[in-house]
Order: sequence, then C-alpha cells, then structure tokens
Amino acid sequence: MRVALTVVSVLLFLEAAVVSALVVWLVIDLVSLEPSSYVTAIALIVIVVIGAIWVWAVAIASLRRAPWARAAAIVWQILQLSVAVGAFQGLFARADVGWALLVPAITVIGLLLWTPVRIAYSRPEGSPDAA
Repeated sequence: MRVALTVVSVLLFLEAAVVSALVVWLVIDLVSLEPSSYVTAIALIVIVVIGAIWVWAVAIASLRRAPWARAAAIVWQILQLSVAVGAFQGLFARADVGWALLVPAITVIGLLLWTPVRIAYSRPEGSPDAA
C-alpha cells in the first residue's frame, strides 16, 4: 500500500510540474508570437495558472493524506482523461499526447479507488478533524 500512495503522490507532483511548464510555454508564446486575440491568450494563461495552483495544492495535500485531496485528485484525473480522449481524435490528433495523459490518469484513479488507499485518505471517526 505504501508503494501505491507514493505512486499517487509522485504522479500528482509530475502532473503539477507539467501544468506549470505549460504556463511557462504559454507565456513565452504570448511574448514571442502574435496571437489572434490577446484577450483570449491572456484568459487561457490565467485559467492554466489557476489549474497549476490547484494541482500543486492537491499534490501537497496528498502527501498529508488530506481527505479532500483524494476527491480533488480524481476530479483532475477525469479532466485529464477528457483532454486525452480529445487528443486521440480530430484533424490534429496526437496519439502520443493522448497516451501520455491517459495512462497516468487511469493509474491514479485506479489507485485512489483501491480500498487500502481510500482508507489511507480517510480520517478515523473519533478524530477531531472528522466532520
């Protein structure tokens, strides 16, 4: 079980790093290229920054085994699955990107739904933190 918890945390930190790298890439693109709409480009950067902050918060909370981190991580993985599905289809389909998003998402969801990991993220009934 300890290995599963470590894998979940490592994957969440890797995903947070990738989203942060995406923010940097988008900012570099904004500065070096001329977008068709500056408003849209800036809005996209703001949304990705918010996503990066959220994924970093979830990754850090997963180290503490905060109960909310499990649900937030599952939500992030579902969002990642939807992007992966989109990467497999369409005119600009990129199967490599799809697989790179799909495999970690399925792995994290599977591990977070596994009973020993689920229990590790829960608080005992008598604890003062239990609501």
